[in-house]
Amino acid sequence: MTADGDLRVRRVYDPQEDGDGTRVLVDRLWPRGVSKDRAAIDKWLKDVTPSDELRSWYHEDRSENRYDAFVDRYRAELADPVHTAAVDELTALVREGGPVTLVTAVKDVPHSHVPVLVDHVEHELNRR
Repeated sequence: MTADGDLRVRRVYDPQEDGDGTRVLVDRLWPRGVSKDRAAIDKWLKDVTPSDELRSWYHEDRSENRYDAFVDRYRAELADPVHTAAVDELTALVREGGPVTLVTAVKDVPHSHVPVLVDHVEHELNRR
């Protein structure tokens, strides 16, 4: 899975590729059953992920209506100072000459925090 430009998305269970560039884990928890060597993670940015409370709330009911509310809540979290600092760090990595690959363990990437994060980072890159 690839996003526009130098920001890409891959599952941690997929093999690393030469074009991945800097690999950034964007999950709050370390992926089960994956060694640090196999994951080949360069940076782990826990603070770009949804809070534990939001993540737990969303996992209680993964319906389409709940996803829309999750997106709204996650976007609000991305505006808080802790998330903003982590997003700034991520956007700096992309600006430094990407590519940057966001690595995740989620099974359903299109209905996770990852597309929201990609959209937010791309917006930040275009804004400045």
